[in-house]
Amino acid sequence: MEAPNKLPLLQRSLAALTETLTERDRVAIVVYAGASGLVLPPTSGRDKAQITAALDRLEAGGSTNGGAGIELAYSIASELARPGSSTRVVLATDGDFNVGVTSQDALVRLIERERQSGVFLSVLGVGTGNLKDSTMEQLAGKGNGNYAYLDSLHEARKVLVRELGGTLDTIAKDVKIQVEFNPLSVDGYRLIGYENRVMANEDFNDDTKDAGDIGAGHSVTALYEIVPKGTRTPGTPRSGLKYQREPRIAPAARGDELLTVAVRFKQPDADESRRVSATMLRSPRPMTANLGFASAVAEFGMLLRGSPHAGRASYGSVIERARRYAGDDRDGYRTEFIRIAERAAELAVERPRRESQ
Repeated sequence: MEAPNKLPLLQRSLAALTETLTERDRVAIVVYAGASGLVLPPTSGRDKAQITAALDRLEAGGSTNGGAGIELAYSIASELARPGSSTRVVLATDGDFNVGVTSQDALVRLIERERQSGVFLSVLGVGTGNLKDSTMEQLAGKGNGNYAYLDSLHEARKVLVRELGGTLDTIAKDVKIQVEFNPLSVDGYRLIGYENRVMANEDFNDDTKDAGDIGAGHSVTALYEIVPKGTRTPGTPRSGLKYQREPRIAPAARGDELLTVAVRFKQPDADESRRVSATMLRSPRPMTANLGFASAVAEFGMLLRGSPHAGRASYGSVIERARRYAGDDRDGYRTEFIRIAERAAELAVERPRRESQ
């Protein structure tokens, strides 16, 4: 944690968060290097100098007793919890848990047990090397919270200041989304991304199945690749079945509906879910700036991962579409993405040259 992009970045990030606190807030700081300990007892948000001084005293060193640190943090948070308040443990880590509770399964069980008290968990990842996004994301998901990676103070201000409500205040938990395409319009589909969030159809109505959580002001974008009706899916030639017939089409499919989206969610303090749904008709519309930019990001991700579904995707098309749909970029995040894509395109050209030398 001594590297500039680890503890020093975290200290500056939490100092920025401290500036937004009020007298209604209470903060405590727990460390878990070597042995867990309380660095700052529960303190009013108005005592900013005391909180900042505690942040300045943090040091990197020793092994990482993550399990004990999380247990102590939950214990203090439970004492601070009040009816109607939002109580949360914020775990900041470079991903290195090597003393105490070390296995991912053991950490998940610990967090699942503690979330029953109503104290949720958010995870902030810093640095490179040991950090495993999949582990951090799963821990946050099991704790009814969210995960963010901080690579700069600019990103930290986005997560902890501009989007603070969404980062720390969960408005819906166990959120499940189900999309049903009309078979008279769509022969096949593929969800792009979210591979670790796919659920079985029967789990949609099962309130015991854990799902994602949504913070205040947050939105979720899901992109699908579809095969229009009558278009043969590559690699899957049609053939008749001897013992099965084509699925029976419901009368609703004969109309103008293209798909139905259903959302099931629970209130933060509830155990039973609600279901809402909406239908989209067969009426193409121009792509919005947000959706167009999201499609560029998805294409970029497939290129970076070497996805077999990338098809004719290219860095050039990513950059062109991202520029076209940059929209209102008052905070500069989309411009930053375009710079990253441009650098990736340069590296993609340079790599073959270096390998051929």
